[in-house]
Amino acid sequence: MGIVIHQSLRNTITTYLGFILGAISALFLYTNFISVEYYGLVAYILSAANIMMPLMAFGTHNTIVKFYSTFKTKNSLNSFLTLMLFLPIVLSIPLAFIGYIAYDTIADFLTTKNEIVRGYLWYIFLTALSMAYFEVFYAWMKVQMQTVFGNFMKEVFHRVGAMLLLFAVYFKCIDVDQFMLGIVGVYILRALIMMLYSFSRRLPVFRFSKIDKLSTILKYSSLIIIAGSIATIILDLDKFMLNNYIEIEQVAYYSVAVFIATVIAVPQRAMHQILLPLTAQFLNEKNKEALKDLYQRSSLTLYVISGFIFLLIVLNINQLYVIIPSEFSGGLIVVFLISIAKLYDNLLGNNNAILFNSDYYRMVLVFGVILAVLAIILNMILIPMYGINGAGLATFIAIVIYNTIKVLFVQQKFNMLPFTSETLKVTILLMFLVIGFYFWEFPFNAYLNIFLKSLAIGVVYVIIIYKLNVSGDISAVIRKYLRLKR
Repeated sequence: MGIVIHQSLRNTITTYLGFILGAISALFLYTNFISVEYYGLVAYILSAANIMMPLMAFGTHNTIVKFYSTFKTKNSLNSFLTLMLFLPIVLSIPLAFIGYIAYDTIADFLTTKNEIVRGYLWYIFLTALSMAYFEVFYAWMKVQMQTVFGNFMKEVFHRVGAMLLLFAVYFKCIDVDQFMLGIVGVYILRALIMMLYSFSRRLPVFRFSKIDKLSTILKYSSLIIIAGSIATIILDLDKFMLNNYIEIEQVAYYSVAVFIATVIAVPQRAMHQILLPLTAQFLNEKNKEALKDLYQRSSLTLYVISGFIFLLIVLNINQLYVIIPSEFSGGLIVVFLISIAKLYDNLLGNNNAILFNSDYYRMVLVFGVILAVLAIILNMILIPMYGINGAGLATFIAIVIYNTIKVLFVQQKFNMLPFTSETLKVTILLMFLVIGFYFWEFPFNAYLNIFLKSLAIGVVYVIIIYKLNVSGDISAVIRKYLRLKR
């Protein structure tokens, strides 16, 4: 776990930096510098692009990680990487052609409730293509066991770009239409920088010779398009569907609530970057003992860290909604639902990496299709009934069912679970702290209240976790940074 902890800590810092910048933009800049209508439009474009991205990438970012370590000669490896660089274009060109020919039909379907979307559909395509190639170049670095710079670009760069554009709007340097174009430009620039960096570390040698296992690789890429991106898609599907049922302003309210809750996903996102290639390596080497150890330790480590973030969010959410504009407070229930769902995601450890890189990846496609259909049906039923709360409930139900299926499947096929007795201890601790702190507030303004309450929660949580010694990895980090003796 040494390389995992080392790079995960760096990735966690940059990921949190990105989320802090994102929080400033989502909670304060977007809500004050542009209209709620355009805020909802930005959220819709990015959500639609995230949904399209796996299709545009043709699954190559997952395929690189799975098959890279199986090629033992330079020639075969270069041929494989050449294929990975050009494969996304194969699907992107026909998609662009279809979009051009059927633009009006697509626009009519997507603008039944919000006409403002019509003029920005090409922004979705360009952003999705940029996201796709960014992931390809990032995977190029993951297999070199170098994830820190890529994580910085993934979590921080585009948020800094958005902040600069928002300030440019505020100071009237650009108008809102130029701002929308600038957002797309930020994602294009991010992909180009990632390409230059990845090529500086491993320059591609274009080789178009025959590739061993080509049919297996293409089959995997085709199936993993959906399977490898379900967890990402599911949080954007509801925003995409909300546009067809309610005013686009409500999409902005929902986006703020989801953003607050998804801060819990930061540890998983940071650790996943290095867990993915390591898991693939253990699977390719058939090292089941190391795989099980990684499974349980990653689950516990992520649960402890994300549990603390869960407490900070849930126990401070009422005061946080005092700070931001009052119209956004309707997302309170969404925050609770998505927070629990994301906490469950962290509890799974490297479960996704095991499934995506094993011979059972086809089953992930089946599970993913079931989840997608379930999420669509639930959204269609619950959004008209409960608005954004219905979207949050639909997402919560879908994620819980999907995660439970994945845990049971890995247990059946690999005979291992991510949970240990220490998992139960952490769960009980979280429950007691939620009950003990939720209804207790300091009699000060919201900012000071959040600071003092978070400090109190942090001290209590860290002390108990250290005393219980539920995780050797976590305890070692605590001793290192607090200079404690064993």
